[in-house]
Amino acid sequence: MDNGASSYLRYLEGDDEAFVELIRQFKDGLIFYLDSFTHDIHLAEDLTQETFIKIAVRKPAYVYKAQFKTWLYQIAHNLALDWLRRRPKHDAIQLELIGDISDDEMSLEYKYLRKERRIMVRRALRRIRRDYSQVLYLAYFEGFDNPQIARIMKKSKRQIENLLYQAKKALKSELCKEALFDEKS
Repeated sequence: MDNGASSYLRYLEGDDEAFVELIRQFKDGLIFYLDSFTHDIHLAEDLTQETFIKIAVRKPAYVYKAQFKTWLYQIAHNLALDWLRRRPKHDAIQLELIGDISDDEMSLEYKYLRKERRIMVRRALRRIRRDYSQVLYLAYFEGFDNPQIARIMKKSKRQIENLLYQAKKALKSELCKEALFDEKS
């Protein structure tokens, strides 16, 4: 039992500090994952809070078929899908810029260029299909493997492999439009 499962079980047994540990461990990753649905960082924060409220209030049983993190992301995924069904169709998509890069050893110029590149990648992720940006985020930012992503996104492993392939092509195409990469690479 790792990846948050022991903390969740401690919480179910009455240890409130264990729930705080879960929030600290998973909050940021959930926010960025949910941002791929909402394209609004503040709304993603709200959905993350809703995810934690759901497990705090309802205290659903954790099933050991998947890692705790996968289980938690499934709950967040379902909340995001519910939000997508409820939201008005005329919502405007806002581009949120990423936070500052905090590395004292980098030169000011390097920090600026790196920030610009991350902004371009973030914008490109928002221009590709929603399921493409979600699968890329889960695979490369959260480190989930294909079976875990399949469980979270409710798809087969083969569908995830195909989706990752298509998502990488779409992202590369968008980045080429931004002149971030040479078309030949």
